[in-house]
Amino acid sequence: MRKNSIKNTRINSEVAHELSNIIRGDLKDPRINPLTSVVSVDVTPDLKHCKAYISVLGDEKSQKDTYDGLMSAEGYIRRQLAKNINLRNTPEITFVMDQSIERGVYMSKRIDDVTKADRHEDSVDEDTEE
Repeated sequence: MRKNSIKNTRINSEVAHELSNIIRGDLKDPRINPLTSVVSVDVTPDLKHCKAYISVLGDEKSQKDTYDGLMSAEGYIRRQLAKNINLRNTPEITFVMDQSIERGVYMSKRIDDVTKADRHEDSVDEDTEE
């Protein structure tokens, strides 16, 4: 199976869906933020390893606590994944914190700030011309 094959893409989406369900419904660890989402999943073609990109809405401490909670529950998550998905091998899961959503929000805020500043300068220029 190649990395970008249709089968691999389907496996990635199914694993992402099941990981979301497990994190949201099965884990009782208080360190895990309820606003945790699985952004994407990359399963290797041999189904031995999996990178799960996780996004947490919250501050740095909340993100670190959630990451620590997920790492401590990795074995449990893997067993639940094996129960829910029928694969030849159940991949070892590596959690990676995804900062892209936060980065996008930050950039959007910066663009809004610059736009407001430009509008303010334009209105000041119009007032001085009159």
